[in-house]
Amino acid sequence: MRICYVSTYPPIECGIATYTGYLNEAVHGLHNETFVISQAGAQGRDVFPVYEPGSASIATRIYNLSTRMTPDIIHIQHEFGLYGSQNGVQIIDLIVRYRMVGLPVATTLHTVYPDLEDNKKILVALILNESSLIIVHENYQKEILLKIFGSNHDKKIRVIPHGVRNSIMSEHGKRKLKIEEKKVILLCGYFRPTKGFHRIVRIFPQVVAKIPNALLLIAGKSRGLEFMDYQREFFEMINQSPVTDQILVLRGQFPQHTFDTILSAADLVCLPYEKSGQSGILAQSFAHRKPVVTSDLMPFRALIDRSNGGLLAKDDDKMAETIIKILSDDDFRKQLEKNITDYVNRDVSWKHVARSHIEAYQSVIRVPYGKARHVFWE
Repeated sequence: MRICYVSTYPPIECGIATYTGYLNEAVHGLHNETFVISQAGAQGRDVFPVYEPGSASIATRIYNLSTRMTPDIIHIQHEFGLYGSQNGVQIIDLIVRYRMVGLPVATTLHTVYPDLEDNKKILVALILNESSLIIVHENYQKEILLKIFGSNHDKKIRVIPHGVRNSIMSEHGKRKLKIEEKKVILLCGYFRPTKGFHRIVRIFPQVVAKIPNALLLIAGKSRGLEFMDYQREFFEMINQSPVTDQILVLRGQFPQHTFDTILSAADLVCLPYEKSGQSGILAQSFAHRKPVVTSDLMPFRALIDRSNGGLLAKDDDKMAETIIKILSDDDFRKQLEKNITDYVNRDVSWKHVARSHIEAYQSVIRVPYGKARHVFWE
């Protein structure tokens, strides 16, 4: 099968880019021919950066190149705003072009909320109508789509979980950061209000009172110049904390190997988000078999229920309580790590996820290739 992915792609700083990178390589590794059409800055094997994010000709550029490459299916990774102005309305133009020439389109919806704004509802309705196949990561996301847009889309929507890398477990992170004797809570990602990092800084003194060798490790960066007022307040909160000497901040856009080192230093990862769709950070944490403490949001609730790899917290006091429980009980923490290992191996390794995608593609492609596979030797 020959698959064209339309998406942001590494080294572009974007969770969708990281996701597509792993999916592309996993599908290619199962004897399929794949290529990626992306925006300027993307790099890699058979990756074609053909458009600027703010261009008015995104759909035309993607369509013209992708059809010359004769794919069996187009797979679009969708997030509002990735494809130009007005929440990426050009993606509709692109999907309709493919439909007019009979080329099947799979679209993964990475953002599915029950309270979508009206203009975003218009786009999602059109994506649902015009795509051959819709992929979401959670059952509740499918339920939301069917409730809002109608049960007639039921057979078109497939639930395929977010993939997780095979075990990356290592202990060298603490040594490299010179924090070997610490119980480490990790916050990582972009500095923005909805991530809720300020909540953990606020409750961290409660944690230190019970776990004197606790260390709060904060690793992240800003995206452009967004939320500068919030960032000033956030770092002032860190500087004024009564336990500021037990807070370590690492700033930067970390390459994967550096981020892996940071993750390996954690005893648990905290996701105190105030709003969330899918979390790439959670998948990265599970790759390192790190237990998580998360807000009680629907995306996290579904994953914690399936994996038993962490704890949910309804409020800040509960967040502090669950962090203390994991850090103070090594047997419990190790059980969470084992639960994560079992879950990844059983359900969500990238090889499992790739096979599910291939099965979904085969349900809509025009040519029944059966056991035909792609080969290439250098």
